[in-house]
Amino acid sequence: MQCGKQDGGRAGFSLIEVLVAVVIVGIAITSLLAANGAFTQVNGAGIDLSTAEFLIEQFREMTAMLPVVDPQTGKTTFGPESGETTLAAWDDLDDFDNAAICPPVDVSRTPLTEFASFTQQVRVENVSAASLDTVVADHGSDFVRITVTILQNNTAISSASWIRARY
Repeated sequence: MQCGKQDGGRAGFSLIEVLVAVVIVGIAITSLLAANGAFTQVNGAGIDLSTAEFLIEQFREMTAMLPVVDPQTGKTTFGPESGETTLAAWDDLDDFDNAAICPPVDVSRTPLTEFASFTQQVRVENVSAASLDTVVADHGSDFVRITVTILQNNTAISSASWIRARY
């Protein structure tokens, strides 16, 4: 008998060891694929939210210098005046009340056709000077709340509101 050598030893892996290794590798690959799918969904939602915020900001910038109501007519209800049948003709903020703009437009009112699945939905409401959360009748105060909701395929993605004083 030689020193340090055992006769019963064999080299290599048993079938059970190979199966256990295959199962462990399979679980690792499945976990990586599931994580990749989750990351892709979160990334897509982030892109949609970023696009929605961009479209809200485009609307806000487009209307920043518009008067709240038509300076010539001082109309008593919100919405476009007669003869203002297109978005290009809307010359004051109240013209945009209850508008659904699809495809959305940029600051220069150019349609953003690459975002055709999105809609800029606008609501313009007079609010009380004492409580900006309280809606009053059209032209019932000198303050309006503009709310722009961005929809993608008729699902709300983001919404923002701000207050403007009549000037």
